Amino acid sequence: MSVPRLVIAAPSSGAGKTTVATGLMAALRARGLQVSPHKVGPDYIDPGYHALATGRPGRNLDPVLVGQERIGPLFLHAAAGCDIAVVEGVMGLYDGRGSTSEGSTAHVARLLDAPVVLVVDASSQSRSVAALVHGFATYDSRVRLAGVVLNRVASDRHEQLLREALEGQTRVLGVLRRDAGVVTPSRHLGLVPVAERAPEAQATVDRLAAVVARGCDLDGMLEIAATAGDLAAEPWDPGASSAALRPVVAVAGGPAFTFSYAETSELLTAAGAEVVVVDPLRDEALPPGTRGLVVGGGFPEAYAAQLSANVPLRADVARLAVSGAPVAAECAGLLYLCEDLDGLPMCGVLPASGQMTDRLVLGYRTAVHASPGWAGEGEVTGHEFHRTVVAPRAGDRPAWRLDDALEGWVRAGVHASYLHTHWAGRPGTAERFVAAAHREQVPV
Repeated sequence: MSVPRLVIAAPSSGAGKTTVATGLMAALRARGLQVSPHKVGPDYIDPGYHALATGRPGRNLDPVLVGQERIGPLFLHAAAGCDIAVVEGVMGLYDGRGSTSEGSTAHVARLLDAPVVLVVDASSQSRSVAALVHGFATYDSRVRLAGVVLNRVASDRHEQLLREALEGQTRVLGVLRRDAGVVTPSRHLGLVPVAERAPEAQATVDRLAAVVARGCDLDGMLEIAATAGDLAAEPWDPGASSAALRPVVAVAGGPAFTFSYAETSELLTAAGAEVVVVDPLRDEALPPGTRGLVVGGGFPEAYAAQLSANVPLRADVARLAVSGAPVAAECAGLLYLCEDLDGLPMCGVLPASGQMTDRLVLGYRTAVHASPGWAGEGEVTGHEFHRTVVAPRAGDRPAWRLDDALEGWVRAGVHASYLHTHWAGRPGTAERFVAAAHREQVPV
């Protein structure tokens, strides 16, 4: 199966990948093309901008979380019916898990057999750009570097020097001048999520589209994308349930809970659930008939006062959790279920307190299920991404064993921890969750 595709990469973080990738997606959509947006790695925020740029769900491609064998199928599932797919990389092109290339942009480019466009921050160099690009192009012969976009170019003369240095080596597909107007608001974990700054986020995306359309060779990009061949894979299928009952599963959304993978809701729906979004900042009750709840990540510390003020919903969540209904909570969800966050009352489901800190915890984790339940058993790979702590770190029935430490909470149907997981890489999780919701028949 063939889908025209290309990967937007860079030598390092901060070079302008998101500017080019998001702007390219929006510029191609403005041409009337159906664009499939993708992000390498576990990042939740960039896909929100991709979704705004394309009108389609932003999708993650993370071999570490889902296994490299699922990258092609997940890609084809998302890109079905599209004219082109644009994949934004993560960090530097060859930066992977630890000292390996696992999960790197190069790893995903190889798995997708996709050409790579390298975004180079040229702000402090001229002829040296040739050595830099040569190194990235020759480091791994399995990665096909098809061209470069020169970012933060200062002047016509600067551009001329850069082009002369690269002549005969690689194709220059774009030149973007220094422009403070394309900067997007950021927070300690990256960009501020789209849901927190609409409609300003749309204006940002429109600005990026104009910058890329003006400074890049869109026809050249399409030409390069068309050189990607067939993928020897079948599209991922979340499955379909034959269950007669369709329990309502509420999934937390809104500005406070923006970290989720699109496949989670698809898997829940395929397992037989009726998925309904609930916004804990605004909704005062769970959806009628709710029998399960999924609360993913986000920035609850930025909304702690508003979350705390929504007393009716906090009480509703507590009642659901006590009833034994399945509740999946990750990171922000864990904090929301605590007794308090930064001194403000939360749902009180877990006898623990959350607090914002200055220390960033970031990285992949290998974990083993520590307590039986709908979440499953055995070893999983997840990702942590937070600046908060919860005390105590684990309950009487911990969720995970991480190295020699215990982490998280399992209480009745609640499974809560800091660990972000991708359910497409954990076959059977959604089915067990929905089956647990069927069994409970919980009235709310």
